[in-house]
Amino acid sequence: MNRRVIFIVLDSVGCGALPDAARFGDAESNTLGHIAETVGLSVPNLAALGLGKIVPLATVPPTDTPHACFGRAAEISAGKDTTTGHWELAGVVKTTDWPYYPKGFPQDLLDRFTEAAGVPGVLCNLPYSGTVVINEYGDEHVATRKPIVYTSGDSVFQIACHEEIYPPEQLYAQCRAARALLKGEHEVARVIARPFIGKGNGNYTRTKNRRDFSIPPQGLTMHDVIVAADMASIAIGKIGDIYEHRGFTEEIHSKSNAEGMERTLAAMQSLDTDGMIMTNLVDFDMLYGHRRDAAGYRDALQDFDAFLPQLIAALREGDLMILTADHGNDPTHTGTDHTREYVPILAMVPGLRSGVDLGVRKSFADMAQTVLEHLGLDRVKHGKSFLPLMSV
Repeated sequence: MNRRVIFIVLDSVGCGALPDAARFGDAESNTLGHIAETVGLSVPNLAALGLGKIVPLATVPPTDTPHACFGRAAEISAGKDTTTGHWELAGVVKTTDWPYYPKGFPQDLLDRFTEAAGVPGVLCNLPYSGTVVINEYGDEHVATRKPIVYTSGDSVFQIACHEEIYPPEQLYAQCRAARALLKGEHEVARVIARPFIGKGNGNYTRTKNRRDFSIPPQGLTMHDVIVAADMASIAIGKIGDIYEHRGFTEEIHSKSNAEGMERTLAAMQSLDTDGMIMTNLVDFDMLYGHRRDAAGYRDALQDFDAFLPQLIAALREGDLMILTADHGNDPTHTGTDHTREYVPILAMVPGLRSGVDLGVRKSFADMAQTVLEHLGLDRVKHGKSFLPLMSV
C-alpha cells in the first residue's frame, strides 16, 4: 500500500478574520461567510465533508455526520500574501514582513531595472488593479515599448507587457532581471509576469501566461523532506513558482481551476508510489477575490464542489486528502487586496476516523506536520500534527 497525500489549496478561501486582522485593516473580513450571506452558496459535497461545521455559513448547514475531519488554522507568520501563506503551509514561519510600495518603487531601482532588462523605461509605477492598469497604460505601452510596472497591497513587483510587443519569454527575461535586483531592503515576495493581448485601451485582456518569480523558502519545507526521502513530490498550478521550484520531482502547470482539477485527478490516477500531490487553484483569488466579484467567487466554489466527488472517488487506501487555503480575499471587503483570515481544514484518510473536530490550529504548519507524519517522515521546525486525532 502506497502512502500518498493530496493537498489542495483553494487560493484565498478564508473563513473569518484572525484576532490581529484589524492591524491589517481586515477586522470584519470573512471570505466564505460573506459569500454565503450576500450571494448564497450551494456546495453540498463540501457540506457533506463538514464545511458548515467549521464556521457558521448562512446557506451551508452543518451536517451531523461529516465525512471528513474539520477545523481551521491561524496564520502566525507576519503577512497575508500567497508566499507567506504557502511557506507556513509547508512548515516555514516568516516572522518579518516583506517590503511594500504604496507610493511605487524608488526611481534609482527602476533605472537599474531598465538598464538590466534592456527596456526604454517603465510606465505607471503605482499600486494598481491588474485589469485596470493595462487598459489605462496599454496604448502608451504599445507606442513606446515601455513595460508597465506596478505593485499592489502585496509585496510584488509586477510587469505587464503586450504579447506582440514582448512575447512571454522576453517578459520572463525582464522578470528575471528584476528578481536579480530585488535584494536586501527591496526583496519583494514575488516578481510577477502579466502578459496581455488586445487592441486599444478598454479592450486589453490578460492571458494565462502569467509566471511568478519568488525567492526560495527561508527554511526546511515539507517538500524538501519528501524529496530527500526519494518520494514523489508533484506540484500542480503555480505551486512550483511559489516555492521557487524547490522540493519537487515534477511540476505540472495549469492555467485555470478547471485545468488544475483535471490535472490533479490525472496525477491521482497515475501516482503509484509514496509521495504528495500539491495543487493551487488560483481562480478564486485572481479572478474573483481581487476583482471583488462575489457572485463569480461563489460560482467558482460551486464548480469545485461539483468536481470534488471525482477527486474523492480517486482516493485509495493509505491516502490523506487535505483541502485548505493560504489566506483570505473577501470579495465584499473594501479595496482589492488579500484579507487576514483563518483558513479552513477538511482532512480525510480512508479507513481512519471522520467527523473529528480538529479545532482551531495554532498554525498553518500543523498541516505540514500532519503530511510528514502520514508519510512516516521526519518533521519540520513548526507546527503540530493532527493525525493522531484522526486515528482509530
